Amino acid sequence: MFTADLKVDHITIAARDLKQLQAQFASNGIPSEYGGKHTNGLTEMAIASFADGSNLELIAAQKPTAGAAEHYWGKFIDANAGPCAWAVSVPDVASAAPGLHPGRSGRLRPDGVKLEWESASIGPEPQGEFFPFFIHDITSRELRAFPHGSPSALAYSGVASVVIGVRDLNIAIDRYRKTFRLPAPELQDDQTLQMHLAAFTGTPVILASPMNRGTQLAKRMERFGEAPYAFILAPGEHFMFGAVGSPTKWFGNEFYWIEALGSDHPWIGFRTKR
Repeated sequence: MFTADLKVDHITIAARDLKQLQAQFASNGIPSEYGGKHTNGLTEMAIASFADGSNLELIAAQKPTAGAAEHYWGKFIDANAGPCAWAVSVPDVASAAPGLHPGRSGRLRPDGVKLEWESASIGPEPQGEFFPFFIHDITSRELRAFPHGSPSALAYSGVASVVIGVRDLNIAIDRYRKTFRLPAPELQDDQTLQMHLAAFTGTPVILASPMNRGTQLAKRMERFGEAPYAFILAPGEHFMFGAVGSPTKWFGNEFYWIEALGSDHPWIGFRTKR
């Protein structure tokens, strides 16, 4: 069991070409700022930051033509697969995750500011895919989250929910409850998207399992395994509602999907109410 406030630090969005990914997000009202190259020599990133401190990490190969197959998120990056991981910020990794061994990483911002952090994976899956990974900033978190001192994406206030694709809903519920001391979740079926859903009240976690093998969720898991499938943003002060079509209603919240990101399924949703 681990002790942590399951509030989203960031969602990682994977693609092969960072500039193209940034352009896609900007065209949907989510501007980002280039954040620099990671010290692993494989990936670079941009950040779309929100007022509540959460952010989207847009990650791609430093060399798009070569890809980043050696990276632990390489299969997502090389396939332009979108959501691939998520993280939770903790004051101290050792206290939040006794028995785990955090590793250090970092990157150099374009303005020369050096960022350092430590992180720890939970469970046997690759970092941040089924469970979030824990991250603790060694340098100031504000320097990582807000490269220019303020949020970059003003239309939204933050990441409200992360939807994690799982093969067996009951097994996934049990693992989350045991790992984070969570109460029983609310359950719901989405007949339109053909998903069984479970939401843990007071957390951003929504688990989703496919009703049959022919769904987009099932096909994605065949290729990438259990991992974030989508995320839902909360509106901000500068939010302008302009959606068309019918809303999706999960656990009393109404939201719409953004479908203009060149994927086989919509993986960004936005709520109409805070």
